[in-house]
Amino acid sequence: MSGALHGKVALVAGATRGAGRGIAVALGAAGATVYATGRTTRAQRSEMGRPETIEETAELVTRAGGRGIAVQVDHLEREQVRALVARIEREQGRLDVLVNDIWGGEHLFAWDRPLWEHSLDDGLRLLRLAIDTHIITSHCALPLLIRRPGGLVVEITDGTTEYNAGHYRVSFFYDLAKTAVLRMAFAQAEELRAHGCTAVALTPGWLRSEIMLEHYGVTEERWRDALAKEPHFAISETPAYVGRAVAALAADPEVARWSGRSLSSGQLAKVYGFTDVDGSRPDAWRYLVEVQDAGKPADVTGYR
Repeated sequence: MSGALHGKVALVAGATRGAGRGIAVALGAAGATVYATGRTTRAQRSEMGRPETIEETAELVTRAGGRGIAVQVDHLEREQVRALVARIEREQGRLDVLVNDIWGGEHLFAWDRPLWEHSLDDGLRLLRLAIDTHIITSHCALPLLIRRPGGLVVEITDGTTEYNAGHYRVSFFYDLAKTAVLRMAFAQAEELRAHGCTAVALTPGWLRSEIMLEHYGVTEERWRDALAKEPHFAISETPAYVGRAVAALAADPEVARWSGRSLSSGQLAKVYGFTDVDGSRPDAWRYLVEVQDAGKPADVTGYR
């Protein structure tokens, strides 16, 4: 992928950590100029209280071979998003890839509470962070993206359309948020088609994000130590994997074949031939259905 996206401009909205950071770095490794946005900077933390910053992400993008540009943006604030897009237009004159990965709701949903017992304030805040931010960002950025045919919008979510249609996802608010993003990709694809542009939904598998590694008390180097607590974590993948999926889509001259579809990192790895950093190709969503949800013992043979 080295150089495949040279001259292309990408906006990764929500690039502070996790999938967003992995996507930004992978686009950089392919030669793109990447605007990495989020709320946490070295000078100011968001309500998440996490240490990862957008400056770190931008530096990783540049180190990978692209050009990383960190911009502090609260994607709920439409004027901030408009100013961001105006800056991209002024500095680059184009936008080729928009990745909506804004989330920040990890601390807002409860796994074991039904709707009527869940904090309504937390639930509604989660929906604003997970849905309104994506709408605001696309509303502001798409006029620039559609100026050239070939533009790509990637909506990052959790779960495929097929999986989420038949499975309750953690809680009412989480379920609604992740399913809504899938439909957003479909709707944008319908509206972008006339402009020669494409929109897709993309989900990673069980992501070894900074938060997930911390949850299990492990580091990326020692991630397999978590299998003692959760054996199915063996199917997990790094943020680089979904990042490589986005880079492959962005470099595909026939990306329109995927327009409106729900995709996964494992699915695209088989098509485009990329791997995770360890050389494997985890297929988490097939594993979830055939092994974990089926109540079988953890065994990733044939799934990565």
